[in-house]
Amino acid sequence: MTIQVNLKPETEAHLIAQATMQGISVDRYLELLIERHLATSAESEWKLILDQLGRSPSLAKALPLSDEAISRESIYQEREEQQL
Repeated sequence: MTIQVNLKPETEAHLIAQATMQGISVDRYLELLIERHLATSAESEWKLILDQLGRSPSLAKALPLSDEAISRESIYQEREEQQL
């Protein structure tokens, strides 16, 4: 895909300088910046969703699991019985 972007001369000079310092082409440098930004955006979105879930009133009403319910034996009991 080809995208054309009109940049201010000082922005273009800064991009060229950064790419040169990295030892890569300006195209590759921009690609890396965009990929990093998109990954960070996705991560931030997940953090926001998890934070909203953690603050959910319905979650606050949920009873905690007992120690037995989260014990290793309880988790793997059904699987072990199927193997016998």
